[in-house]
Amino acid sequence: MTPKISIITIAYNSEKTIEQTIKSVISQSYSHKEYIIIDGLSTDNTLNIVNSYANQIDCIISETDKGISDAFNKGINKATGDLIVLINSDDELLPDALQIVANTWDGQSDIWSGDYTAWNEKTGQTFTICPSLDFPNPPYFRRAVHQGRFITKRLYERIGLYDKSIRYPMDLEFLMRAYSNGATFQYTPQSVAKFRLGGATNDNVFKKKHDYTYMVRKHGGTWLQAQCFFCFLVITQTLKRITDLFCADIIRTIRYKEKHT
Repeated sequence: MTPKISIITIAYNSEKTIEQTIKSVISQSYSHKEYIIIDGLSTDNTLNIVNSYANQIDCIISETDKGISDAFNKGINKATGDLIVLINSDDELLPDALQIVANTWDGQSDIWSGDYTAWNEKTGQTFTICPSLDFPNPPYFRRAVHQGRFITKRLYERIGLYDKSIRYPMDLEFLMRAYSNGATFQYTPQSVAKFRLGGATNDNVFKKKHDYTYMVRKHGGTWLQAQCFFCFLVITQTLKRITDLFCADIIRTIRYKEKHT
């Protein structure tokens, strides 16, 4: 099976990291792919870097958008692949990642999930993370990171794209929606992508309260369930910030040992 794989990178003022992202995509050994970059009208050198690789990028769009979800959706609407993966402008595909996906995807599952590598840029430590494969409501302890998810175009067409009213956990909400709509998940225990710890995932959790409570209510949860889930996030994020000051890498090593059986 040789599925066409669409890689979408969204970017905004990413001049420090986007070249590494681009190189990780265009250097893939798998040829049946397309690469789409959606730039939010960057004001730094991002677009110049992107344009320097224009002959190896299938589609470049640079215009204002209404947030991350909107940018994701623009890329998905342009994509023509059987499978679509979102690799942000500070992420990287690992060598031969696309070939691994093509070799192992069963051709039927809606979402192919692989391991992904988290990289602590400050310490140089890396952690292999096993993705979650079920997304109940509320989604306690679920890992939604999209870099290791290759999602079929047909699933997006069936259940819709990312909710533009959500600014941060749009990937988690999409996976909850996919799970509740009977999407099938396939897991292969091989790492396919790397992402830097930090970024929007480390923003103050209180900025995300509306998103998280809205997400739980959208999927049929009660007001109390939504508030309890947000309180859970506040507690876990506070503990995470404290451990980050003293023994972050040790805690992550323990936390990310979980594997599927």
